[in-house]
Amino acid sequence: MSPSFPGRRSVLRGSLAASAALTLPAALGSAPAFALSGRPRADWGVQAGDVTADSGLVWVRSDRPARMIVETSATESFRNPRRWHGPLLGADSDFTGTTRLHGLPSGEQIHYRVLLADPDDPRRTGEPVIGTFRTASARRRQGVRFVWSGDLAGQGWGINDSIGGYRIFDAMAKLDPDFFLCSGDNIYADGVIPATQALPDGSLYRNVTSEAKSHVAVTLDDFRGNFRYNLLDQALRRFNAQVPNVIQWDDHEVRNNWYPGEVIGTGTPYPAGTRLDDMALRSRQAFSEYFPISTISGRPDGRIYRVHHHGPLLDVFVLDMRTYRDANSPDDQTTDPQGILGAEQLKWLKRELSRSRAVWKVIAADMPLGLVVPDPVEGKANFEAVAQGDPGAPLGRELQIAELLRYIKHRKITGTVWLTADVHHTSAQHYDPSRAAFKDFAPFWEFVSGPLNAGAFPANALDGTFGPDRVFVKAPTASNVSPAEGYQFFGEVDIDGDSGELTVRLREYDGTVLFTQRLRPGRVGQ
Repeated sequence: MSPSFPGRRSVLRGSLAASAALTLPAALGSAPAFALSGRPRADWGVQAGDVTADSGLVWVRSDRPARMIVETSATESFRNPRRWHGPLLGADSDFTGTTRLHGLPSGEQIHYRVLLADPDDPRRTGEPVIGTFRTASARRRQGVRFVWSGDLAGQGWGINDSIGGYRIFDAMAKLDPDFFLCSGDNIYADGVIPATQALPDGSLYRNVTSEAKSHVAVTLDDFRGNFRYNLLDQALRRFNAQVPNVIQWDDHEVRNNWYPGEVIGTGTPYPAGTRLDDMALRSRQAFSEYFPISTISGRPDGRIYRVHHHGPLLDVFVLDMRTYRDANSPDDQTTDPQGILGAEQLKWLKRELSRSRAVWKVIAADMPLGLVVPDPVEGKANFEAVAQGDPGAPLGRELQIAELLRYIKHRKITGTVWLTADVHHTSAQHYDPSRAAFKDFAPFWEFVSGPLNAGAFPANALDGTFGPDRVFVKAPTASNVSPAEGYQFFGEVDIDGDSGELTVRLREYDGTVLFTQRLRPGRVGQ
């Protein structure tokens, strides 16, 4: 790994205290831009995303129309900076924008600052907001470290300043990761955040609130407000200024357990006949406005699935198990060409895995493979993820995963590791054909982490089709345990540049290591 993270104090200068953010009408998006005076402000901080060996994306939000300008430097002093002229930020993008940086040196710390300029007078700029990130190294020996988790502000558990807000982000930042992989449920658009919630000991969990989180999201502005809510947290803004993101989405960006073609609503809280495809389009637009993601910014279809190349040691295959799936059902059909990925995404994943020359190929799945995730509807035993509890031969969505696992084995693709979140506990499963009903695959590991800040839940049952053995689990025995009571988790992946060995550590919200698994490169059947 590269040396300890430099210049964190300069990053902190770009942070805005949550209490100050809450005093500004513009911070909640309620003040019309034309009524503001002074210079443009970037009170929501900065983010970097999809950083490679020579490029990266930088994001900002202004409080009014402004021209985005990014300056980069090899040092904190910003002597002889390189300047990048970004987009004009306006109401059509909720005053957010992303600038692509290219031609960057590999394996180096990049310091950047974002300036917002008055469109009518470029000399009038707001106070710069400072961030940094490390580009991927083209040299194997520098190693790679990243963290992952998911599920933020779920079940009504929001920003609670009395426990440090989203404190888990401070623990992740201390590890100085190269990037953060968020495995979905970045928001809970289908849930409100009340001012208080009762805790088992009789005390109250006190939330920071906003108008956008007082009702479920239906309109585009509702979805935008959900993403803005999380940025009220100081720890998250600090983290965003220090660690670049690799973001995927799941169901709660729209509604719990949604699938394409679904129609819901009886009038409360959703209007009757609400088409979730329409809501998904609004959510995707807000998602693309509030995160720097290369495929969304560069493709008209707004595709979220992509491969993130991080030097010779690592490729991350970021899946979208939500947009292309078939309907939730008992999932016991004997043919299922659409599955949970859709035919085109499966074809893409096979092709990219075959092309990959990275030592490790992390498959970032927004849902687990062998954990049973039910979605009961009107008495039907429907299922939400891949498994349905039948330990026999593959059925339903398992057929598509079986096809993929068979392909990986027959193409002799080594170094595949599955990472996920979604189920609000942490665990490690080893899959082996010797224990499985379906046997035409090579053994592999799946690691589960999360939530970041949401209700924690008991461990899900296992489905034996692919022979999982739950080697480790930590989960509460009660449902919807609050962040104040613990059970908030993230995972760390550390790849040693000399040996190529990959180490997974499952950690609690304060960084405590719960479980460690080391994997050797180039081996089958780990």
